[in-house]
Amino acid sequence: MNYKSYHLFEVISNKTRWKIISTLYKSEKCVKEICKDIKEEQSKVSHNLKILSNCKIVFYKREGKYKTYSLNKKTIIPIIEITEKHIDNFCKKEGCKFKKD
Repeated sequence: MNYKSYHLFEVISNKTRWKIISTLYKSEKCVKEICKDIKEEQSKVSHNLKILSNCKIVFYKREGKYKTYSLNKKTIIPIIEITEKHIDNFCKKEGCKFKKD
């Protein structure tokens, strides 16, 4: 395993970026909608979208002067889904930090 792959997890573990990922998991959105969903200021959301975009975690399409953001369906959505399956199957023991209620 390449040490650089750790960087992906470092990028998505940021609380604001994870909120953005979570809201985009539901549907594509523009910055204004993302800000409303995660209750953060536009400048903070835009800054974090730039980081997510640079890492190809999110993509955007330009519609006039607006950008609509979506998750990378080829890699990021499968990572989220396999992570959820892992938590459901293996994180049920006492003492597991990620034990689901």
